[in-house]
Amino acid sequence: MPDEMIPGAPATTASPEDDLTRRVLRIIAETQRKDVSQVTIESSFEELGIDSMDGVNIVFALENEFNINVPDEEVKTIRSVRDMVDGVRKLVLGEAPGTASVGHGPAAS
Repeated sequence: MPDEMIPGAPATTASPEDDLTRRVLRIIAETQRKDVSQVTIESSFEELGIDSMDGVNIVFALENEFNINVPDEEVKTIRSVRDMVDGVRKLVLGEAPGTASVGHGPAAS
């Protein structure tokens, strides 16, 4: 039985069936003007024709979608859709190292 189906199992591994993964795939597809069926969890950025500027645009869209802040040093290491999904998941779950913030900064009033 896959981990995502076991109650209480950690949800830190990307699975094509979970909502977070679907949302990340959709955002990558929309940002790149591709059909979502062309973007899979196994896709590398090279395979999708995603360059560093495209990656920055995807990160901005993901930060807005999930209300997260992806540290610049983390952005530089992302090379695949799986890297992106795993990184977003860690930030959403509050597991990011260093200076990453997940809505813990001063509230905008």
